[in-house]
Amino acid sequence: MCHPAWAHALVAAQRLVDFARLRRVRDRIDREYARPLNVEALALDAAMPAVHLSRQFQIAYGESPYAYLTARRVERATALLRRGDLSVTEVCSSVGCSSPDTFSARFTELVGMSPTTYQRRAADRRGPGLTDER
Repeated sequence: MCHPAWAHALVAAQRLVDFARLRRVRDRIDREYARPLNVEALALDAAMPAVHLSRQFQIAYGESPYAYLTARRVERATALLRRGDLSVTEVCSSVGCSSPDTFSARFTELVGMSPTTYQRRAADRRGPGLTDER
């Protein structure tokens, strides 16, 4: 049987290992948001069960890995829509979403308006014939 201090140290060490793995998962999502990603693949790469990854990610970052991925995709989509040179369908595809309907629903949830409305308002702010090259 372990001494209580050793048990506490082992738990603390495991938490550090888990947190390092979670950071790697978050960094991978940030880098590869446009690629097909799912919790199972992220968990496999992090050498953690998917349920454990989801639970620990939620605790560490306040949202699920899927919600974090969706937020990154929508964040990038807003920049692409502001540029004005891609259609909503092209933006959807370029940020890694395979379903325009799902993309539009998630975008609307997070931004408060549809991607089409967002793009139109961005164009109105730019003026006619201009694109935002950022």
